[in-house]
Amino acid sequence: MTAADPRTALARVWWGLLALVVGAAVLIDLVRTVDGAGSATPVIRYLSYFTIQSNLLVVAAAATLARDPDRDGRGWRVLRLDALLGITVTGLVYAVVLAPTIHLHGLSWWTNVAMHYVSPVATLLGWLLLGPRPRITGGTVLAALAWPLAYAGYTLAHGAVTGWYPYPFLDAGVLGHATALQNLGFVVLLALVFLVLFRALDRALPTTDRRAEVLSAG
Repeated sequence: MTAADPRTALARVWWGLLALVVGAAVLIDLVRTVDGAGSATPVIRYLSYFTIQSNLLVVAAAATLARDPDRDGRGWRVLRLDALLGITVTGLVYAVVLAPTIHLHGLSWWTNVAMHYVSPVATLLGWLLLGPRPRITGGTVLAALAWPLAYAGYTLAHGAVTGWYPYPFLDAGVLGHATALQNLGFVVLLALVFLVLFRALDRALPTTDRRAEVLSAG
């Protein structure tokens, strides 16, 4: 691809703006959360949200794509897929489960829109329109599963020790361990479904990176 390629130019602007908007939202939200805190607990809890981790992955992936819209590499593929996975699940779960119970104003409203609506839509739409593709192999899917599984284990362990859970539908203290595990299992299953779907789409959609070699099956 040449520097004058319209897709490359659009991709740099798209990913650059996404990284700036989402990065600013996360930073503002973090500062407001920890303002006046006398311990590390608010920071730990803030970073324990799946939403925050997903948006941080989006910022990392988008920032690298703004520099090179055809970015590649084994580790980067996992980062990119986890960002796509995490923010898609974040947007879907928020819209269906959490949005009806949350009413925000001011800066909180802005950061919420940036992380729960702009980030999921822009990330997914950008991937569909701009790629880069092909990038997802079976090995990439397996490696990408490590993060959601680790998050599930961490959330349960952290909640068992502190009694604090990041989301109401995971609160074992209120719902009971069986219901909380069932809800968490559903989220993990949803993540697996999306991983398989993204791999299928990565193969079916047009190649965007003319420098890339066609990935072998598996």
